[in-house]
Amino acid sequence: MSAPAAPPPVTVRVGGSWRPVARRLVRRPAALVGAAIVLLFVLVAVFAPLLTPYQPGSAEWAGLITPSSVPGPGPGHLLGLDSFGSDLLTQLVHGARQSLTIGVTATALGLAVGSALGLLAGGLGGWVDTAAMRLTDVMLSIPALLLAVSVAAVMGRSPLAVMIAIAAAQVPVFARLLRGSMLAQRNRDYVVAARSLGLSRGRIVLGEMLPNSVGPVIVQATLVLATATIEVAALSFLGLGQADPTVAEWGRMLVKAQARLETAPHLALLPGVCIAVTALGFTLIGEALREVLDPKNTTR
Repeated sequence: MSAPAAPPPVTVRVGGSWRPVARRLVRRPAALVGAAIVLLFVLVAVFAPLLTPYQPGSAEWAGLITPSSVPGPGPGHLLGLDSFGSDLLTQLVHGARQSLTIGVTATALGLAVGSALGLLAGGLGGWVDTAAMRLTDVMLSIPALLLAVSVAAVMGRSPLAVMIAIAAAQVPVFARLLRGSMLAQRNRDYVVAARSLGLSRGRIVLGEMLPNSVGPVIVQATLVLATATIEVAALSFLGLGQADPTVAEWGRMLVKAQARLETAPHLALLPGVCIAVTALGFTLIGEALREVLDPKNTTR
């Protein structure tokens, strides 16, 4: 008699489907509004050179500026000029590109470093967990904007310095969030089952725990994009942004507009509205993601 066939190997199913999350997300008006705002922001940033015929930072019309007035909307200049003789619409459009590039890169950098720390702390535990969390405690003890300003001041005025400055302020947030999420998964049934099957720690951590722990981190990343947009403008406003004065930045536009708040308030109002609306778009998406990923709301 031949020996019975060996049973097929037993595997533990990793993670869950994101399709139900997407279906619940599209049913939320706030998420759709946020997605529309972010999509418009991205399209404007990507196609900025095609949307206006002028170069950012150009002072071609500086002769039209007087101490008491700035030309408003008119032929050839849909929103008028700024206080230095540049086309205002061009400055706003190219400022979106600067905010998108720096904000997304800084968020990705902070997410990568913070997630690596959180993964080591939550997956390995022991002295690694202690060392990583003490490092994040030190970083959290410094206000985020103050930390960003300090890093940017030390590294000098450059886009790279702004990216690293904003990312450094977000690293401890991502690290603590992923660590806490992984600790919550440590004794779940699927992890116990994986251990009983003899899977290695690395496979359990990377293949089982991590995919089930990234939901809150993804939500936080969308919310951080909103704050990153504001921080890019804040650092530029403080004089720590791009050193090249011809590069359009929303924060720098606010600085230039201060001297003309009484005679031309729209010079400050328009970039301020751009910053607020862009941050609102990312916030709406992040809040909607947080709600649909909440286990208490899975039936909605």
